[in-house]
Amino acid sequence: MNGKITDIESMGSADGPGVRLVVFMAGCKLRCLYCHNPETWTDKDAKTITAEEILQRFKKYETYYGEHGGVTFSGGEPLLQSEFLLEAIKLLKANGVHVTIDTCGVADGYDEVLDLVDLVILDIKAVERDEYKFITGREFDDFENFLKSCISKNKKLWLRQVIVPGINDDEAHVLKLKKFAKNIPNVERIELLPYHSMGKSKYEKLGIEYRLGDTPNMDKELTKKLEDMLK
Repeated sequence: MNGKITDIESMGSADGPGVRLVVFMAGCKLRCLYCHNPETWTDKDAKTITAEEILQRFKKYETYYGEHGGVTFSGGEPLLQSEFLLEAIKLLKANGVHVTIDTCGVADGYDEVLDLVDLVILDIKAVERDEYKFITGREFDDFENFLKSCISKNKKLWLRQVIVPGINDDEAHVLKLKKFAKNIPNVERIELLPYHSMGKSKYEKLGIEYRLGDTPNMDKELTKKLEDMLK
């Protein structure tokens, strides 16, 4: 079985514990305002890869990954290719590899994948229905159902939220996130990521409107202060 990917990174340091091989899967149902990888929305220009190729790529750099690293499937939305993902995860786990998925939780057929992965990095777009739809273009229900599955399976979770000037860069939004996270017993950490406009040129190249216009990059120090409120 072939998976469709847009890229693969050998030395990822921000996509789970340790140093990791990061596989960026093609396809995503969301159209987030701040998405910096619009090339992952479809599989039009995707490359193909097999599970065995991923394992061999991991083994090539295994010394660097050590006992704390592993493989992270990101995207796009990796769960949209759940059959391939399942095949790849089974092979990796059979070889003792730590596996993480970085997901928005909007997909189907993920139960068995959740049973096998070691960690879920869950992208929290918003915690209120109206704001979630404003940011993503979709309803809140699929995300909510996925989160319920993670809770019922007691799956280790890292929560992440992008902070965008003028949208959610205030204490009120962060306190809502904190209250929301308190009801999730299996959260190991919460991270706030400062918005950046580095993906803007990709939209221009693809002929897609960049809806955030001239929104400035989020101040990193302010993001850190807001993140401290979550502790």
